[in-house]
Amino acid sequence: MHKLIEVEDAKALMTEAIGWSLWGWLTEKRRLRTTADRAWEALEEAKSRVVAAWSDDLQKAHRELEAAAAVEGNPRLKRQYEKAKEEAKDVDPQIKLAVQRVKEAWDESQAARMRAEETFDVSEKRMSTGMAREGAQQAIDAWELTEKAIRKAEAAARRK
Repeated sequence: MHKLIEVEDAKALMTEAIGWSLWGWLTEKRRLRTTADRAWEALEEAKSRVVAAWSDDLQKAHRELEAAAAVEGNPRLKRQYEKAKEEAKDVDPQIKLAVQRVKEAWDESQAARMRAEETFDVSEKRMSTGMAREGAQQAIDAWELTEKAIRKAEAAARRK
């Protein structure tokens, strides 16, 4: 995966923000939010491009995992899961395992993103620069985890 300009810009701004005073956080939070949103959009687009380029077997294994996750939250989707499971029945277990690892990495990055968002929300309510700094570092970590997950997805596509 090549470096995404939006993500690198956001990392640089968050790194700078770690040293801001309360006034800096208050005056720059809109720019920070906009830059962070652009970074997340770029990462989401990169992930979508990688997954769209996967082979049929990878796609089938991915649909099966996504359907299985959806069923856990909504039992009405059981039929959709059964269909995805049937389509993926002949997929090599190694491919399914690779897709499972990609999904785990993606889930970890999403959890890190939610932690950063939550930390920022609390820091804003409390007007806490310490928590804002912590949220900035968490956001940087979440972007790095997301980049790592995308690289795993690319590696899965290269497997034969």
